Amino acid sequence: MKYVIKTAYDGSDFSGWQIQPNARTVQEELEKAVFAALGERCAVTASGRTDAGVHALCQICQFSCETTVPAEKLAAAINRNLPADISVLASAAAPENFDCNRSAKRKTYVYRAYFSPCRNPLKDRYSVWLKGEPNIEKMQDICSLFVGKHDFKAYCASGSQVKTTVREIYSLTAEKKGDDVSLTVTGNGFLYNMVRTIAGTVFAYAAGALDREKVARSIQNADRSCVGKTMPPQGLFLYDVDYGINLFG
Repeated sequence: MKYVIKTAYDGSDFSGWQIQPNARTVQEELEKAVFAALGERCAVTASGRTDAGVHALCQICQFSCETTVPAEKLAAAINRNLPADISVLASAAAPENFDCNRSAKRKTYVYRAYFSPCRNPLKDRYSVWLKGEPNIEKMQDICSLFVGKHDFKAYCASGSQVKTTVREIYSLTAEKKGDDVSLTVTGNGFLYNMVRTIAGTVFAYAAGALDREKVARSIQNADRSCVGKTMPPQGLFLYDVDYGINLFG
């Protein structure tokens, strides 16, 4: 039987989601915990792979196994065997023909930064330090350029192998609370490093390092020379994965 779980994790000490030799990964820790809880080795797959250092508030995963543990109690059983930086927040039987990756209709990521003359060690684990003043009005202004269906080739890491670099952004918003700034982006899918490079471009525009024409050219002409830097991973959170249904009742 197939089960679906909602997980959250602090990505700081992981080499990303996917199992790899000689590295600590989220997938490996979850598969070890499922085996310890159920006595069966199961492949745990996710809605998408997160990179080293990237966090998740809502990563949807699935696995198949035979167990007498009720679906809604699997979360507690697995959590007893997980390290402190991963937690299963909910569990359920997967709907018929459900695929946690292909069935996703939209995903939401949040990128967090803080602006300060000096680095704040209490913020550094979950956001990125930027100097200067946060020009939230300019950030909000440039966000509208990214909304819609575009070729985001300029925002994809070089060497990435995908069938198409066209993606649709449904919304991109910037919010400021004190010195903290968050960018929230929702789309039908994202390329490797796409969100972190969009964040770098928004911040560069707000700081005056890029003008509006260059940002527009990066989207319209896939001009890599017109984007900002790819921001560090610790500011990035997988915030939500939407399937158009309530998976967990």
